[in-house]
Amino acid sequence: MVAPGQTTDQSVVTHGTFFYVAHQEGLIANNSIHAGTRCKMAGTADMDNDASVGFRIVSADDIDDLGVSEVINRIRTRIGDTPVYLSLDIDVIDPGMAPATGTPEAGGWTTREVKRIIRGLAGLNFVGADIVEVSPAYDQGDITGIAAADLVHDFVSLFT
Repeated sequence: MVAPGQTTDQSVVTHGTFFYVAHQEGLIANNSIHAGTRCKMAGTADMDNDASVGFRIVSADDIDDLGVSEVINRIRTRIGDTPVYLSLDIDVIDPGMAPATGTPEAGGWTTREVKRIIRGLAGLNFVGADIVEVSPAYDQGDITGIAAADLVHDFVSLFT
């Protein structure tokens, strides 16, 4: 029996750890990239962990320093011709434009920037895609739902 507060095998898997766990289980290739990341960190441990398992980071701030074209280039270079599963967390978009998420973080990309990046990935070897963390209960005026639906349309276009 596990005492209260102890970690179980199941409690290790959270919305913030599933890619790490998938890597540990050998389920994903070591050519992953996390793009648009930003969060309040207690230290550099998360960045060090991503680096130790081979994940590359393109931060939300990088779009200002590098521009959309270079963000696309870095993603394309990292992925190459390997099979790609694109998982887009809606909170990559700034909460001013997509407020209906469980984990809003200020300083995200604009919907336009995300759309341009997705379109810039056309021709990669896509095998699947999803969009996660849209929370309709928080969606005043369907702002986030409209953005998510439009992004799904862009995803479908990648497969044609």
